[in-house]
Amino acid sequence: MNNRQSWNVITLFLILIFGFSLATILKPQNGFSERENRVLATRPEPTVSTVFSGEFEKAYEDSLTDQFVLRDQWIALRSFVERLALKQDIHDVYLGKDSYLIEKHTGTFSTEYAQNNISLLKEFVREASDRCGQDHVWVMMVPNAVSVLTDKLPLFAAPYDEKEYLQKIENELPVGVWVEVTDVLEEAARTSDEQLYYRTDHHWTTYGAYLAYQELALQKGLELSRITSWDREVLTDRFEGTVAARIGSSGTYDRIEAWKRNDRTERKYLLRYNQTGEVQEGYLVRDCLETRDKYGVFFGGNFGTVEIRPEEDTAVAAGSGTGRKLLVIKDSYANCFVPFLLDQFDEVDLVDMRYFNGSLSEYMETASFTDVLFLNNVAGFAEDASLVKLRY
Repeated sequence: MNNRQSWNVITLFLILIFGFSLATILKPQNGFSERENRVLATRPEPTVSTVFSGEFEKAYEDSLTDQFVLRDQWIALRSFVERLALKQDIHDVYLGKDSYLIEKHTGTFSTEYAQNNISLLKEFVREASDRCGQDHVWVMMVPNAVSVLTDKLPLFAAPYDEKEYLQKIENELPVGVWVEVTDVLEEAARTSDEQLYYRTDHHWTTYGAYLAYQELALQKGLELSRITSWDREVLTDRFEGTVAARIGSSGTYDRIEAWKRNDRTERKYLLRYNQTGEVQEGYLVRDCLETRDKYGVFFGGNFGTVEIRPEEDTAVAAGSGTGRKLLVIKDSYANCFVPFLLDQFDEVDLVDMRYFNGSLSEYMETASFTDVLFLNNVAGFAEDASLVKLRY
């Protein structure tokens, strides 16, 4: 290679390095990734305190990672190369059998948040039991796919300590509060052809939620219903979830279902979000099926509060009048689960601590709930910094 060729290579290299860096700096900042359904880190403003503390440098590095030009394309290219290299996992996601993408949750259950959240939950359960009675306070921690779909994991995969963490939570709670759902999900994974978790997303399917609803009903004296009592509507068969987005498009699609009772008069519901005057009819927001976040079809996604009330005429026709009002402290796993409970209670309120900024104690005092269900997926619970608001 002569000198001119060497300089051409060097020049091209510098253009690529500084060109991409400059393009990343100049491009408009994206505040949200629809593909990954998460807030992106944006370029921070430096201050004297943040520069000297190192916070600015860390935040700026995070923003470069999230705002890099052609970021989605680079992620897809990297994942393609790693697949060619026969890697078992990419970006903390197992490449499982039958096109399953399963989050590993490495280190999730050994953090300070994970330990503190158990104490926060224990304190909340005690206070809720004082209000409603211990028999009317329930905790359901949904295991994640990595600990249930073990037959889908690649060879030599080593699931982390999720079950140990679940046992630790149960041990800290009063007897009778815990709703055990791991066993029924594991049994279904071994014996059923039904999908319990999406292949491309971290959520459970509506069928998985139905099995857990049956366990709640059996363990806590609610109405049991046969699977034949429900009609299953396929809302979409083109769902590609957030786990697929982390490694680039997988080319695999999932089906999302909504279930409705077929053995009784259908009740219609009015929903009020975030304590505003705006009211929506029904819990299915079908416009979400036209977006990437198709799982948002259930209630439109996640909100600080959702108040669910039956329309008066359909409530009377359906023989409403249980005298019970349910509060669900939830994450997004509850969104396809809660519809199974609507006929069991006169009123249902949903509170998502990640988006709720009021006083939970005052909210509960004002509403006079008879029953409380705390429902989270276990990895999300372990990682959730917002649960400190359970004290307020």
